[in-house]
Amino acid sequence: MSANENLIEVLNDLIQINNDRIEGYEKAIKETDDIDVDLQGLFQKMANESRGYVSELTSQIVSLGGEVETGTTNSGKIYRIWMDVKATFTGHSRQAALESCEGGEDAAQEAYADALASDAEIPVDVRQLITDQKASLLTSHDLIKKYRDAHQAVNSL
Repeated sequence: MSANENLIEVLNDLIQINNDRIEGYEKAIKETDDIDVDLQGLFQKMANESRGYVSELTSQIVSLGGEVETGTTNSGKIYRIWMDVKATFTGHSRQAALESCEGGEDAAQEAYADALASDAEIPVDVRQLITDQKASLLTSHDLIKKYRDAHQAVNSL
């Protein structure tokens, strides 16, 4: 496999985790109670964030002459976590939804860490893009965690 093919594969893996993330949050929006407008807005923000990341990653793959993955994946430990997130929402509480989303965000962090640790030759500008996206996703993870912790604190009173 050529250096470009390795890099394209790494970037496509990141596209897939972001596509899974988009699908997970879209499912969460549909399944969240109408009263939870704050969560619906947060979930929409997260889905839009991943749409932007997919666009950036797609540009890199196209510039490398590669074919872009357009779907999600049902294989692999990391991706199954987001699939589980999508399945969790029906009939579950706000707390369960937030805990599931946090698990999905953990999976995204793991996918990005794996990408950065891969043996693919990653040019400096692409490595910076991946690093920046990972940092932004960590901020999103922490926000989900704050929502979860706040909900938990309120319910324990």
